[in-house]
Amino acid sequence: MSDDLDLAEALRAAVGDFVRRVRPLEAMPPGQLAALGHLHRDGALSIADLARREAVRHQSMTRTVGLLADQHLVTLRPDALDRRQVVVVITPAGTIRLTEARRARAAVIAGTLTHLTPAERDIAARIPEILRKLTP
Repeated sequence: MSDDLDLAEALRAAVGDFVRRVRPLEAMPPGQLAALGHLHRDGALSIADLARREAVRHQSMTRTVGLLADQHLVTLRPDALDRRQVVVVITPAGTIRLTEARRARAAVIAGTLTHLTPAERDIAARIPEILRKLTP
């Protein structure tokens, strides 16, 4: 059991360090990118749904959505099933911005892959699949 805990701690620390080093290179705040990612992947969502997915307060997500709307990256429209509700929809500009941010992040990571040996690159190629299996 202790070996599993040690491995879990090592993974947690390594992934955390990796994210902290890549995140500052992003042109948009992480919360805005996360909201755009949910909308791109899942389609129109209410602010409450976005807040739940990101584990933030409704008020925080309202601010995030407002900032995205100010940049014309999302629009708000009445829900098709319940006209009293409002849903957030990613715009074509939002999709472009999300794609650009993802490509920029991937380019930074790709640049660091040059430091790996061929054997390490083979291991790195398996990491995404392994991490997906570890995600609850």
